[in-house]
Amino acid sequence: MEERTVKTSGVLIIALVLAAALMIVACGKTPEKQETPAAGQTAAPAPAGDQQQATPSQPTGNTEQAAPQTAAPEGNEQLVPIDIKLPKPMFVGTPTNIAVPNLEKPLGKQRPPFLAPAGTKNVAAGKPVTSSDELPTIGELTMVTDGDKDASEGSYVELGPKLQYVTIDLKAQHTISAVVMWHFHKQAVVYHDVIVQVADDPDFVTNVRTIFNNDIDNTAGRGVGKDMSYIETSEGKLIDAKGVQGRYVRLYSRGNTANELNHYIEVEVFGKPVK
Repeated sequence: MEERTVKTSGVLIIALVLAAALMIVACGKTPEKQETPAAGQTAAPAPAGDQQQATPSQPTGNTEQAAPQTAAPEGNEQLVPIDIKLPKPMFVGTPTNIAVPNLEKPLGKQRPPFLAPAGTKNVAAGKPVTSSDELPTIGELTMVTDGDKDASEGSYVELGPKLQYVTIDLKAQHTISAVVMWHFHKQAVVYHDVIVQVADDPDFVTNVRTIFNNDIDNTAGRGVGKDMSYIETSEGKLIDAKGVQGRYVRLYSRGNTANELNHYIEVEVFGKPVK
């Protein structure tokens, strides 16, 4: 009996040892290896409950895209329309029978605004005027810069026939954006060989630049021009001077389609003093 009890105890001990060994093996099991995202991929974030992903806002109704904003380049000046006060029109209608080569077609509507740096103004107002004709037939040379642009009697100066010019002394160097000139605009006429030059000296020897020239055959001897002839109107002729610098402005003409004489009502020079 005693021997049988000993054998039973030995079996129980062996069973307990095996059970303990199995538990140790189970606790030391290696976890499954997680898949590593491939290079360049991002593992998707785990959703939190039933949280919905944000939806990108959609345009409603108006599908026009906003204009891109562009920063103004450093040093650029603000451009604003220059102030040109026009006289009362003296001629209304469509001019006919004007046979002039290279003639500009009338615009048929108001001239668009001309933009220039802020602070640009008429720097020719009241400035002295000289001319190739020192004894005008009608009027005074001061009329060229007196601000009166009317085409009636007493508002214009008449110079002799052939090539004549007027010169305006701005009294200092200026950066010139535009020149606007009014010949006689009571009738639909075309002035011949209109040339506008800017220079640093009154004799037009130093730094002479031509900003307009419609003398297509070099009759005036200032070179062949490529600008078009034009019909006089109350708007005057605006010339883009492109920021040229100078003190003196000279304007040539050689008669017109009505007679051999030359007329000036007003000349405005829009610019700013050179700093």
